[in-house]
Amino acid sequence: MLKKVLSLILVGFILTQPIVSAEEELPLLQKQTKAIVMTSHPVSRKQVNQFLADYPSLKLRNVYRHALTGFSVSGRAGDLIKLKKEKGIYLVEEVTVYRAQLNESIRFIGSDEARTFFDKNHQRVTGKGVKVGIIDTGIDYTHPDLAQSYKGGKDLVDGDNDPMETKEPADQATLHGTHVAGIIAANGKMKGVAPQAEIYAYRALGPGGAGDTEQVLAAIDAAIEDDVDVLNLSLGNNINGPDLPISLALNKAVDKGIVAVTSNGNSGPNVWTVGSPGTAEKAISVGASTPPLKVAYAAWGLGESKDKSPLLVFQGSKPWELSYSQEIIDGGTGKPKELKKVKGKIALVERGTTTFSEKAKNAEKAGAIGVIIYNNTKGNFMGLIEEGVKIPVVSISKKKGESLIKAAGKGRGTMANFTYRMEQDLLAEFSSRGPVTVTWGIKPDILAPGVGIDSTVPSGYLSLQGTSMAAPHVAGACALLLQIHPDWTPKQIKSALMSTSKPLKNEKGLLYRTFEQGAGRLQIREALEADTLLEPSSMAFGLFTKKEGIDEHEQKFVVENTSDKVRKYSFVVPPKENGLIWDLPASFKIKPGGKKEIVLGLQVNPSQLKTGIYDGYLTLLEAGKRISLPFLYVKEEPNYPRVMGFEFGPAETKDMYHYEVYLPRGADDFGIALYEADSFRYMGLIDRAEQVPQGMIKKEIKKSDLPPPGTYRAIIFARRAGQEDQIETQIVIN
Repeated sequence: MLKKVLSLILVGFILTQPIVSAEEELPLLQKQTKAIVMTSHPVSRKQVNQFLADYPSLKLRNVYRHALTGFSVSGRAGDLIKLKKEKGIYLVEEVTVYRAQLNESIRFIGSDEARTFFDKNHQRVTGKGVKVGIIDTGIDYTHPDLAQSYKGGKDLVDGDNDPMETKEPADQATLHGTHVAGIIAANGKMKGVAPQAEIYAYRALGPGGAGDTEQVLAAIDAAIEDDVDVLNLSLGNNINGPDLPISLALNKAVDKGIVAVTSNGNSGPNVWTVGSPGTAEKAISVGASTPPLKVAYAAWGLGESKDKSPLLVFQGSKPWELSYSQEIIDGGTGKPKELKKVKGKIALVERGTTTFSEKAKNAEKAGAIGVIIYNNTKGNFMGLIEEGVKIPVVSISKKKGESLIKAAGKGRGTMANFTYRMEQDLLAEFSSRGPVTVTWGIKPDILAPGVGIDSTVPSGYLSLQGTSMAAPHVAGACALLLQIHPDWTPKQIKSALMSTSKPLKNEKGLLYRTFEQGAGRLQIREALEADTLLEPSSMAFGLFTKKEGIDEHEQKFVVENTSDKVRKYSFVVPPKENGLIWDLPASFKIKPGGKKEIVLGLQVNPSQLKTGIYDGYLTLLEAGKRISLPFLYVKEEPNYPRVMGFEFGPAETKDMYHYEVYLPRGADDFGIALYEADSFRYMGLIDRAEQVPQGMIKKEIKKSDLPPPGTYRAIIFARRAGQEDQIETQIVIN
């Protein structure tokens, strides 16, 4: 049978009528439609007819042998739905119709213009010959847009050489790595940033996208052994520290000549939300900005209570295209009994208790026309909706959700107006911000489009958003630069990207902070033309601790002239600020291929400055070119989180439990208090310590020293320099 020997991919529909899901009513299932099926090898009419014997209504139309290998069929939509369930069969949108955000985003950053450049072998710049490693969920290397680019890889989850995305069980299937790979090097109907780069996939995240530090470290090790040129990691945790193992491993990869690119995290918009490996000093950490796209906004209330919020569309959801005015009604946490009044309305539900998909399905079943999920903690968030939900699902922050609840009243509704506007070059709300604790380094280093990005997935194409989508834009740009400059070091590549990027402004016309956008948004053409490089590419002056007198810091950096002409440079004198005195060099020249070490001095008068983060941009001028150098310094102990990254569970040793927690600068006082989950009755401290050193704290606790089995509310607290922060979470003792 054909299905035993060939991998089949249902790549799209010839007719504009899409195949409906199995939940649609019978009359729709009886509708006639057509589909194209691609195969990995040429097939005969006899083989196809044998395969179609299990699908009585499906009739073979054509067999393709040259333009592609495969065949087309016609028949009832119901049978095509059954065909979709065959192993190796994937349902996608119509071949000729997909949202073009990837094409738009790469054009927006200048990838198309790169084709007008030529390398030393007189070949167009497409990333040809550059090896790009992707540490992720694996990739679907059978995708027609990735088959040419894929050259090999490893599976660090199952321990073999097959880095295919997880496909079974269906509820644990992944697509993230394939999406990332398409942004970098799709080379088919869709084109990535560097379509002729060579893709090497390292599957470090398994079913459901889950993985651990051990697997990621093994993947980095494997990529180093395979001598990749660029390494993309669109993954991470929420621990803001420079000394986490993955961050250190990436620094080591850079030392070995690999350009490491990583996402900055999706925990914005608050400061200090960057997580490892986005904290790796030598890697290029990427935040997310908006390409040209239409954004939906909701507005509600009157007078002083008037409020509005952008709507973040969930991954896998239908676009939010509801009419101008609709009623929003409180739907609790999205349980069926809480959704009795949502028919014909928009359900507003709180995050938590049930999954996003369950909330959406419950609301759809109750007759809702859309779902808004508001956060149950500070900030914005993103989510994934499983296949089968036919109403749009979006998220808003906890603050905005509570505002809507207040406007609606418990169990009642309120009218909201929906508007849509074109936006570009705005920092995505979800994009994590820096700076990095301990080193006070600037992260992200750079921005790239990460909102509404269409790319390849195992089922065809899908629009996703996140810094996971921004990082591969930069990884692709690195491949283009390395094709032109194969002898450049990772530091030189990083400098070319950062020093030519475009600093972005917010909606009020003010520059985003350096710890929000780094040097600015990626501009590929300008990076390819760069001939002045800076090392380092951003300046961290560190912590100013004096409370009296003058506190002076110096930083050295190197200016390199890679052109064949003498270059003359000068600094733009920064605007005067109370309490600051800059010591900048006079204008200077550098010979072709030469370098010059520059010393920058910064004097601070503590009595004239408040405690906190100070940052900005120094500008180096060269023949009309403006070369940007972001800088940052911190006065005394700023308002960073004193505790983060708490985990608790059974230890490998019998009758023992363990916990780990990260203290960025240590703690004067640290402890873990337990309370009963329901009554919040205090159950005591399971640990307490003073003068705890900085870093990751790991400890085992005897089960006999813990309260009786049950579910508890844990409050983990840490105090340093007069500030105390807490983590509140739920733990289970068995």
